[in-house]
Amino acid sequence: MIVTHIALKNWRNFRSVDVQLGYRVFIVGPNASGKSNFLDVFKFLHDIAKPGGGLQKAINDRGGISKIRCLSAREDPDIKIEVSLSDISEQIPVFRYSLGIKQQSRGRHLPYLSFERVWKGEKLILNRPDDDDKKDDVLLTQTHLEQINANKRFREVERFFQTISYSHLVPQLVRNPAAFRGPGSDGDPYGRNLLETIAKTPEKTRKSRLRKIENALRIAVPQLINLNENRDEVGTPHLEATYQHWRAKGAKQREDQFSDGTLRLLGLLWALLESDSLLLLEEPELSLNSAIISKIPILLYKLQSQKRRQVILSTHSADLLTDKGIGGDEVLLLTPTPEGTKVELASSIEDIRLLLEGGLTIADALLPKTNPQNINLLQMELFK
Repeated sequence: MIVTHIALKNWRNFRSVDVQLGYRVFIVGPNASGKSNFLDVFKFLHDIAKPGGGLQKAINDRGGISKIRCLSAREDPDIKIEVSLSDISEQIPVFRYSLGIKQQSRGRHLPYLSFERVWKGEKLILNRPDDDDKKDDVLLTQTHLEQINANKRFREVERFFQTISYSHLVPQLVRNPAAFRGPGSDGDPYGRNLLETIAKTPEKTRKSRLRKIENALRIAVPQLINLNENRDEVGTPHLEATYQHWRAKGAKQREDQFSDGTLRLLGLLWALLESDSLLLLEEPELSLNSAIISKIPILLYKLQSQKRRQVILSTHSADLLTDKGIGGDEVLLLTPTPEGTKVELASSIEDIRLLLEGGLTIADALLPKTNPQNINLLQMELFK
């Protein structure tokens, strides 16, 4: 399944959102417009559904309901999230999951459900508050989504949310994971345990993925001719690359000597190959050469032609968005306003649609709209 529609009310930067989504979604907007916060709504649903998670923990981990409620919310401050899940984007959704969240006005001020609804096809199969909730309103502090004894009729939704993954690899954590002493993040999005994850993957699958990654790195990384996995004398897993060198057998380097770009590309390729679930990518272009960045859209296209995997990514990169294969219906433009960030499909904005029909790329048609209005004054203000 994929997410084919999302509606939000009072979520972080967004007072109101109502947009369709496809297999590839490129999120574009100025700094602080809410690109990360848009991705976070999918992570939030994952955090509710995952083992050991739940509504209260997902909200507490984000600093409480006041931190996730839109600052533009006024007399109607409830938070609403609704997603439609479909096998094919043109069909009626297989499931629709809708969640409303309030905060208790007295007592412990806990977040609680104003509603929780699930449709299977066009049939409403869950509608809370129900009779049990009315007898014991404490039940509304938990979703049925997080309760295995209550979500039997829509367990596919729970499993879908559980498998959502997020990747934003930090090269320093891959090189030296021991330097980070705190607890790891759920799903290891920053790559602290990337080498362990690779090592624990079943051998046949691991070797197949690493062979594909090696072939890609040979093209992208100068002089790299081989990528191997091994363990040191105490059993710690490593990746080792062989580079062409004046010596006959070349020169070998471990991952702690890889460049930031090599590590980020390696992590991106592993994330793309790792599963069939919804993948969230935050600025995957960081540290990469512009020629490599320009190939990311075609990488996603080829992946989806095999797996039909949905990928939602945020980006500032003109190089990434110059691919003429990116359609206006694949791009969300985020525009900050005094009443919260507006989210629009690029294809729904008339002047952008006309530019795209005239042969311009998304980069040419859309990115000028994301520039700060007074950017030319920045240098003058800094050095006056």
